[in-house]
Amino acid sequence: MIRLFADTEFTDLLDCELLSVGVVSDDGREFYMERTDVDLDRCGDFARIAVVPQLGTASASRGTEAEISRALRAWLAQFAAEAPVIVSVDHPTDWELIVYLIRDEESLVKPAWVKGESIRSVLDPRRIEDYWVRYGRRSHHALHDARANRFAFLHDADASEKSAGRGSSGDDTGGGKHGCGL
Repeated sequence: MIRLFADTEFTDLLDCELLSVGVVSDDGREFYMERTDVDLDRCGDFARIAVVPQLGTASASRGTEAEISRALRAWLAQFAAEAPVIVSVDHPTDWELIVYLIRDEESLVKPAWVKGESIRSVLDPRRIEDYWVRYGRRSHHALHDARANRFAFLHDADASEKSAGRGSSGDDTGGGKHGCGL
């Protein structure tokens, strides 16, 4: 099993179009792309203020929605032998957009070996803040948010497992789904 921490940025919750996607594996492999075929005028106030100014600031690959979809599916393929692949998100829209991107173009079904999990309820906001301070990053950048979630989740899981005498090799979410229809 491998865990991926995924985050997306999008235009608006009501009129949702992908802007960028970031994914970080529990062992540190990363994927990040920004979308080129989206009209930024469709962004809501929040995205216009918090997200758009951060686009193009990292050494990002850029592409159309179709190119991002193909690239993400190809990147995910490296983990197929380690199935199941757990994609951990902190917002239901992130999961919806990830599934949309990785689904088969003909069957419109995501790979069966990819499972989604909401980790929002187990992330300690203090650990997220520790990440921002330690690494000098801002929230609402898909790759930075995925990295921050990985940092908080792995730190909290490691601490919890050590206190329970289990070492540091497993999932600290209670084994269940945490809302969001995942």
